[in-house]
Amino acid sequence: MKHMNSKSTLSTILLLTGIVLIAINLRPAITSVGPLMGTIRDDIGLANWNTGLITSLPLLAFAIMSPVAPKIANRLGNEKALLLGLILLLSGIGIRSLALVPALYIGTTFVGLGIAVCNVLLPGVIKEKFPDKVGLMTGAYTTIMSVFAAIASGLSVPLATALGWQMSLLIWALFALIGITIWVIINHKNNDTPDQQYFETNSSQLFRSAMAWQVTLFMGLQSFLFYVTISWLPELLHHSGISIETAGWLLSYMQFISLPVTFYTPILASRFNNQQGISIGIGLLGLLGYGGLLFDGSLFITIISVTLIGFALGACISLALAFLGMRSIDAKQAANLSGMAQSFGYLLAAIGPLLIGLLFDITKTWTVPLLVMLIVVLVLTGFGIGAGRDKYV
Repeated sequence: MKHMNSKSTLSTILLLTGIVLIAINLRPAITSVGPLMGTIRDDIGLANWNTGLITSLPLLAFAIMSPVAPKIANRLGNEKALLLGLILLLSGIGIRSLALVPALYIGTTFVGLGIAVCNVLLPGVIKEKFPDKVGLMTGAYTTIMSVFAAIASGLSVPLATALGWQMSLLIWALFALIGITIWVIINHKNNDTPDQQYFETNSSQLFRSAMAWQVTLFMGLQSFLFYVTISWLPELLHHSGISIETAGWLLSYMQFISLPVTFYTPILASRFNNQQGISIGIGLLGLLGYGGLLFDGSLFITIISVTLIGFALGACISLALAFLGMRSIDAKQAANLSGMAQSFGYLLAAIGPLLIGLLFDITKTWTVPLLVMLIVVLVLTGFGIGAGRDKYV
């Protein structure tokens, strides 16, 4: 009996380690790019709109891969599918660092495909393995994800200054390699098979659910805001007179300051029957944050605005991920809802960096892009109120 308990404990620790490493890998390959957008643009000779593709392509890949990921899990099993996601991510980081325009776009697409597999499957795996701790586990992995997203943003410019932008992006391959090693061990020990299919391939009934669409659009619009901010906030701040290195650290600060909110939002959300009040609070934070950037004020006003944006985005992502578990009945439905929300949601989000880059190219000012962001915050709040109702999809 002790041997069995010991074996079970080791398996749980190994699984938790694997989940932590997936969380570590979910953002740095993307957030490390934002502070270097101007550097990459100038080095390769791109316009703002197609520089925005570097951030939009992973999101398009998310949209394409998200409905496919549950089918891969059915074919291979959860553990093997997650391992495949990490291998795709590692390949993408390597290809992208070749500093050629085709390699930049191809590698970036592979990065998105790999992250998408892990993005979609993880909420369902957590619902299955830790059904009574969905809020806590979601808060924990989104916090870890946000920590490394922030570190990647902050270190990008110093690493690029010391090693070049290619090595600055390539260095995050190390964590993908460690993650692959752990998931190879998990696969070897568990011998996961797809005999028990947790993820249905037919989820068309979700398309007829108003709740499913509200969760999907909340996911999409929060991703729109996050990826636009990650992509263009450093350039926006640099345009207002802040050095690009300081702007990179402000982007990192924005993500670090969001960590307590990221962790506690799903835990708080799980204590209420509905999350409509939380959605309204997020909307107010977003309006004040992005609205503050409209005023070309002091560094103090900028820091306050960036702080409020961090709070709003941190609460948004963890609430969106928590909705996948809270609005679904079981792991199967959670995975299908995750696939739908991340497919359509990221397709919507992919428009963001391109649209904002194009608007800046046309207007040569950040006023119009910021007004668009404020409108998105308002619409997001509306869908958050809908998704926050105490109902299943």
